[in-house]
Amino acid sequence: MENHSFVQRLIGRSEFGPLVLLVVELVVFWAINPDFLSPQNISNILAFTVELGLIALAMTLLMTSGEFDLSVGSLFGFSPVLMWTLYNSGVTSLEVGLLIALVVAALIGLVNGWFVTQLKIPSFLVTLGMLLVVRGTALFITDGFPQRTWSAEGSWLANILVGDFYVGPFRIYASLFWFIGAAIVLGYVLTQSRTGNWIQAAGGNPNAARARGVNVNRVKVGLFVLSAVMASLAGVISSLRTSAANPNSGTGYELEVIAMVVIGGTALTGGRGTIIGTVLGIL
Repeated sequence: MENHSFVQRLIGRSEFGPLVLLVVELVVFWAINPDFLSPQNISNILAFTVELGLIALAMTLLMTSGEFDLSVGSLFGFSPVLMWTLYNSGVTSLEVGLLIALVVAALIGLVNGWFVTQLKIPSFLVTLGMLLVVRGTALFITDGFPQRTWSAEGSWLANILVGDFYVGPFRIYASLFWFIGAAIVLGYVLTQSRTGNWIQAAGGNPNAARARGVNVNRVKVGLFVLSAVMASLAGVISSLRTSAANPNSGTGYELEVIAMVVIGGTALTGGRGTIIGTVLGIL
């Protein structure tokens, strides 16, 4: 009886669906091509996936609060372009360029949050407009051409963010540990902290949350800032790993990220989210 109850609880969890899909996906693609599970392919998949995963983790919290951010794909391309433009022109060091890119991303998230919470414009429209503004700015800065990036090879910044080493035949990038750390921290915030309760309350019933003293607007603005900063960081990591800073990079990533989060079990309407499910959705 207890075993039966355990199985029912397992099946009832929102993470069960994406777990089954992940297993089926691995089996099907391995059956089609056994090289799908080769160490080289797994290493390549993880290297790219964790970059989008960083954005998806932040998006999970934002969508749990009942909002979207469609500008993350453009920020993914804009931030490395800004960083490398500042560095290549001799204005700043690479490290200061990264800091400026993150601060600019935070300001963009702040603007998104302000428009949504103060002007009551739907986040879909606000961030769609920001998507176009940020992408257009990246293209304007670069005249549509990629930026030179190879000067970062061997720098301590590149080593910290995307340094790699081998575990047997598997190539592991430092970005994987950034992803794991972010998943642990944000998972704790969402499920074990007062802030997580505020986030879920803001998405589930914002009026009731306000009545209980939750500053819903502040929570949402903070999550827009987090989403923008994570997209910026992910773009920089990708740029350092691939030695490329293309203003068109990240096109369409916003939809991929939202799909990862929804597949993982986070409600489109807000109020319910799961970091574990998002990790499974990412994979």
